[in-house]
Amino acid sequence: MAKKEVDEVILKWALDNARKHEGKASPGAVIGKLLSELPELKPKLKEISPKVQETVAEVNSLNIDLQIEKLKEIAPELLEEKKIVEEKKLKDLKDAREGGVVLRMAPSPSGPLHIGHAFVLSINSEYARKYKGKLILRIDDTNPENIYPPAYEMIEKDAQWLTQGNISEVVCQSDRLKSYYDYAEKLVLKGKAYVCTCDPERVRKWISQKEACPCRELSKEEQQRRWDKMFLEYKPGDAVLRIKTDLEHPNPAMRDWTAFRINEHKHPKQGTEFRVWPLMNFAVACDDHDLGVTHTIRGKDHMDNARKQAQICEFFGWKPPIDLYFGMINFIGAKLSTTELRKAIEYGEYDDWDDIRLQTIRALKRRGYQPEAFVRFAIDIGLGMSDKKVSIDEFFKMLNAHNRDLIEPKADRYFFVWDPVAKEIKDAPEKIVKISKHPDYLERGMRELEFNGHVLMTKDDEKEIQNNNLCRLMDCINFVRENGEYIFDSEEYEKYREEGTRILHWLPNNDKNIPVEVLMPDKTIKKGVAEEGIKNLKIGDIIQFERFGFCRLDAKEDEVYKFWFAHR
Repeated sequence: MAKKEVDEVILKWALDNARKHEGKASPGAVIGKLLSELPELKPKLKEISPKVQETVAEVNSLNIDLQIEKLKEIAPELLEEKKIVEEKKLKDLKDAREGGVVLRMAPSPSGPLHIGHAFVLSINSEYARKYKGKLILRIDDTNPENIYPPAYEMIEKDAQWLTQGNISEVVCQSDRLKSYYDYAEKLVLKGKAYVCTCDPERVRKWISQKEACPCRELSKEEQQRRWDKMFLEYKPGDAVLRIKTDLEHPNPAMRDWTAFRINEHKHPKQGTEFRVWPLMNFAVACDDHDLGVTHTIRGKDHMDNARKQAQICEFFGWKPPIDLYFGMINFIGAKLSTTELRKAIEYGEYDDWDDIRLQTIRALKRRGYQPEAFVRFAIDIGLGMSDKKVSIDEFFKMLNAHNRDLIEPKADRYFFVWDPVAKEIKDAPEKIVKISKHPDYLERGMRELEFNGHVLMTKDDEKEIQNNNLCRLMDCINFVRENGEYIFDSEEYEKYREEGTRILHWLPNNDKNIPVEVLMPDKTIKKGVAEEGIKNLKIGDIIQFERFGFCRLDAKEDEVYKFWFAHR
């Protein structure tokens, strides 16, 4: 390419970079764009760098309006393609003030968090962050029969990671039982709650007909005696505590609903000390008051629950939280039931909760997804009231896009050849191939690969090479296949760009390569070798195997580097 044309490309990218960064272009970013467009210039980097520095200085001396005007003259397509899109933001909360907002998230300890929890938790966390408020993680463990003991620790760790340390307090409802008992006894004494010993089917019939249960009108003294018997004498199913409400309420679900029941199942945290357990709505109303919750963000299927909780608040003269609702999100094709997943893990269908095929937070974290990607996805979806169906493929398409934006600048590049086959490029010159670790951040340095014509390439790529078609080893040389042999043709990328058909990634066929295994999302394994530079990686590092995808180093075992695939 002529010097004049190269100078124009440098100017184009300097102007484009400057107008994106308040009028100040970065030489490193300009070089990255230049080499991305004209990779054949990499061997001439030392010659080109002074021209880039000179052009950037000239561009930075202009005001931003003039920069945009010049860019419009030489590359108007960049301005057309890069339309300014308003960043999606959270709507303001009603009656919210900075430092005065308290929100809560209340998962059940039946298993760790998954992508459904991630949406709700991310939204709550961002609102807490927006108002410099508090986010409480409240473990809903008042049903002893559906608790997976390790979930307590798993949920807290998942939540702290997902919110980037934004959980202010962790509360387990089972630790607050005596407080619930005190509130219940006060309602019994107020005549706002009663102990019912009637057959549940008959009660349902009476309630549907707006009729009172015989237990409803017993004296307060009898109700107190019955309340005491729930702790000492009644058996499970013999009695429940009901909240006395308006039997004429148009919604049957709001009429004399159950607040406490007897359950003698051993509790993982409390053992057998307690046998009277609150149901969700009673416990939640008391928690929100005692913990100072000001706002709640939850699915619209909780509207009736919120009304029941408001009834408790009314009886005590408490101010209920301000509720914000969103439509249900149905992740089509995802396996999110922790109860079902527990069984599948026990039966050996999955390795554990972080099995790469699962949509749990810990599995996605292990693949290399970042907390901020879930936040961006949640804000994209928003809090509209309409129900949404999101296929698992669509979910990952959106999540991958956000995650790519986050990890791409940090992920150094390396070559990886899976299912390798050895080939010789005849008559090829020996050379040291220098490739940047990251095309946009040249200050990170270069990788060096020794090329002598003996290479490894991926089996699938090798099968696709046609006779007499010009191909290129990435960042190296051009060759052709003739009568089953590979023959060196040239080094210039310009020739490949005009005549070539395929670019293949490769590695030198030598003993410096590192054995690699990449665990894929379907749990298959890609085995091969990568360049020796990966020896400097630490467990947890995320890189990009060029023309393959982003991967996270998960383990080093017996000199084999084991990665988990994130996405392309």
